[in-house]
Amino acid sequence: MKKSLVTGAAGFIGSHIVDKLIELGHEVVAIDNESANNDFFYWNPKAKNYKLDICNLQETQHLYEGVDYVFHLAAESRIQPAIENPINAVFLNCVGTTTVLQCSRMANVKKVIYSSTSSGYGMNPAPNVETQPDECLNPYSVSKIAGEKLCKMYTDLFQLNTVIFRYFNVYGDRSPTNGQYAPVIGIFQRQRANKEPLTVVGTGQKLRDFVHVSDIVDANITVALSEVNAMHYGQVYNVGSGENITILEIAKRISDNYIFIPPRIGEVETTLANIEKIKKVFGWSPKISINKIQL
Repeated sequence: MKKSLVTGAAGFIGSHIVDKLIELGHEVVAIDNESANNDFFYWNPKAKNYKLDICNLQETQHLYEGVDYVFHLAAESRIQPAIENPINAVFLNCVGTTTVLQCSRMANVKKVIYSSTSSGYGMNPAPNVETQPDECLNPYSVSKIAGEKLCKMYTDLFQLNTVIFRYFNVYGDRSPTNGQYAPVIGIFQRQRANKEPLTVVGTGQKLRDFVHVSDIVDANITVALSEVNAMHYGQVYNVGSGENITILEIAKRISDNYIFIPPRIGEVETTLANIEKIKKVFGWSPKISINKIQL
C-alpha cells in the first residue's frame, strides 16, 4: 500500500486529492490547520486527519514517517489578503514550505509535489511558458515563487525529488465563495444563489485560463506515480487548460444580473498556460474545457 501525505488537506484542491488517493487505495495522512477563509473544510473520514500547522516541525515531523508522496498545498493562497498582510503570507508560504521539505527529506519521501501559482509570471506576455523570467507583482507571488526556489534547492542539494506546479485559475466543486477575494467563479455562483448582482471587477475584460479541479487532481496523481529521469525534478510545470476567456463572459454565462466595481491592484490582464512541457515529460493534458460545461 502506498502512503501519501497532503497538506492543506481539508481545503478546495487538497480535499479532492485526498479523496482520489483514498479511492486509489493509498493510506493518507491529512494535515490542515483550518486557517483559510473557506466556507467549509472537507475532512475525509478514511484519512488520518490532523488539525496542525505545517510550520511546526516538532508537531508534524513524525507524520512523514513511511510516506511515499507528499502533496504540499497548504498556503496563504489569495492575492489580496497577502497584500494586506505580507508578513503572514511570507511566513506561511516560505517557512511552511521549508518545514514540509525538511520533514520530507528526513523521512526519505520519494517525491514532493509543490502547488505554486501562475501569478509568478506577472506581466510576461501570454501564453506563459516555464522559460519566462519570474515577475512577482505582490507578496503572494513572491512567497510562492520563493517556495519554488526552495524546492529546487532541496532537489539540487539534498536529492529530494520535487515537482513544482504552477496552477492557473482553478475552479470546480468546493471552490471557496467567502469574501470578496475568493476565486471569481465561486463568488459569482454565491451571488447568483443569493439573488445578488454579480460583481465584475473593472471592465471584465481580463482574460483568465480556467482549469478544472479534477484536472488538477489528475496532474498531481499522474506526476506522483510517474517514473522519470532525475533531470526532470526540481523544475516548474504549468498546469492549466491552454485556453482563456474573459471574466465578463464568465459572468454572462452565470447570470444576466451583473454590475461593475473598481479595478484592483496587483492583478495582470491575461493568463494563458503553455502546457507543452508537462505533456511531454509526464504525458498529462487537461480533459475538461470551461467552454463545454455548465457553470
